[in-house]
Amino acid sequence: MPLDALCLSGLVHELNTALIGSKIDKIYQPGRDEVILALRTPSGNRKLLLSANPNHPRPQLTELSRENPDVPPMFCMLLRKHLTGGRILEIKQPPLERVVEFRLETLDELGDRVERSLVLEAMNRHSNLILLDGDGRITDCLRRVDSDMSAKRQVLPGMFYRLPPAQAKRSPLGLDREELQRLLNGAPEEAQADQWLLDTFGGLSPLICRELAFQAGGSTDVRLNVLGEEGRQKLLDSLEGLLHSVSEYSFTPTLISMDGKPKDFTFRFIGQYGAAAQLTAFPSFSALLDQFYEQRESMERIRQRGQDLIRSVTNARDRTARKLANQEKEVAATLDRDRLRQFGDLITSNLYAMKKGISSLRTSNYYDPEGAEIDIPLDPLLTPQQNAAKYYKEYNKAKTAQAMLTIQIEKGKKELDYLNSVLESISLAEGEKDLQEIRQELTDTGYLRRPSKAKGRDKRVTSKPMEFRSSAGLRISVGKNNTQNDLLTCKLASKQDIWFHTQKIHGSHVILWTEGTQPDLQSLHEAACLAAWFSQGRESSKVAVDYTPVKFVKKPGGARPGMVIYTTYETAYVTPSEELVKQLKRR
Repeated sequence: MPLDALCLSGLVHELNTALIGSKIDKIYQPGRDEVILALRTPSGNRKLLLSANPNHPRPQLTELSRENPDVPPMFCMLLRKHLTGGRILEIKQPPLERVVEFRLETLDELGDRVERSLVLEAMNRHSNLILLDGDGRITDCLRRVDSDMSAKRQVLPGMFYRLPPAQAKRSPLGLDREELQRLLNGAPEEAQADQWLLDTFGGLSPLICRELAFQAGGSTDVRLNVLGEEGRQKLLDSLEGLLHSVSEYSFTPTLISMDGKPKDFTFRFIGQYGAAAQLTAFPSFSALLDQFYEQRESMERIRQRGQDLIRSVTNARDRTARKLANQEKEVAATLDRDRLRQFGDLITSNLYAMKKGISSLRTSNYYDPEGAEIDIPLDPLLTPQQNAAKYYKEYNKAKTAQAMLTIQIEKGKKELDYLNSVLESISLAEGEKDLQEIRQELTDTGYLRRPSKAKGRDKRVTSKPMEFRSSAGLRISVGKNNTQNDLLTCKLASKQDIWFHTQKIHGSHVILWTEGTQPDLQSLHEAACLAAWFSQGRESSKVAVDYTPVKFVKKPGGARPGMVIYTTYETAYVTPSEELVKQLKRR
């Protein structure tokens, strides 16, 4: 969903109401294209997120926690130097532009009050965050754009800032009914109503254009010649009503969900999806955006930061899978080894009739119930006795190979299972500490090279498992990686605590801490749901989850991290629920 200019205007109005006069206390840069300003406002401390991410750029207040890097990026240090302690004077948006300017009052190096501006350009792949001095000159920016990247507009330190080139479209704001009617009369008769709106007016998203067409003609793809005069007037009425609500800052932040998953968002009621969509109104745009982007941005950050891990583990997994496939083919070839022994026996029983130099032996096969004749290939350079010995040797070699390959295949399957579990752990990582712990695990198991001993490199990172509370108040812990799984199951949990894990698929170890009491059925069910959610069965229904007291869970000697065996268990069949996970997390 692009954050269109009209939706952005509602967001800017919301930020103006909440943040004018706020003081910048701290500045963070948790991601390569997002900055957080920690603000002190009259109503308390707030966090302002400025995201220049090409996939979802936006400014918003956020309640979500983001992990910051150990060393702040250079752009973050620059912002701290110039903006820490500054106050927000004004937040403004050029008409129908996806640009937001934060006017700030700060102190310069001499302690004098000066004005600076922080400009967020929320324009998808052209998104940027730009710091300006009081004269409108660029101090620096998140993404520098030189003449090789764009001939039309450069964004470089020292240059005066200018707005992005305007689109060749009309602004619908301020147009009267007569002008709107004139534009509609000049539209091609065969044009779709939504496409005409999108091509003619700036600031309107495809979603809003489809909704206006739907209100006028009952269909999102209705054509102007089908609307008729009455339908055309309804189209203009809908457009005027939309523009009036925008001018009055009458917005209803709305989340559009389908099949229980967030699909889109907008600033007003949407009727085009009918019963196929669920509409949820939010008290603010910021609360809506937190809900909409929480999961997808978390996954994207993990993909960015853990890309090297994913690549290394995937390569190791694919290599192991290929090796395993070749070994299974070799085992299949050894299953025909009895034929080799029979050839040796048949040659031995016919030594009296054979001479050196023959290339094959034709004889009756007494292993065949019907005694049919068989041709046995021979090496003419070998004596009959040596040919027989050769077949016996190949038979024994195949017999030994089967035994050895069976052992290697079993090891290969365990290794493949382990690598798949590591990939699952990466998907559960919540930040850099979790990824660093997985790196340490892969280094300890030999999949990654140990880094050279530099200052601070030998310090091991330890992250904490996820914590939840059942409806009855019992604590539930969920491991995010194999190291945490081992810690929970083999060291921290007592024998009476209950251990949960999905059956035959990868997932987290889950511990229900009983505190010496008999856990209630609801707590057992909720812990099983957590085990199903934090596993490969997250998108399935009726996931099988095994559970048993920890005393029945053992770790074999030499087993990979996270690998255990268990006995005397029960199985629950549950359906994973994200809503339940959030409820238990909040307890």
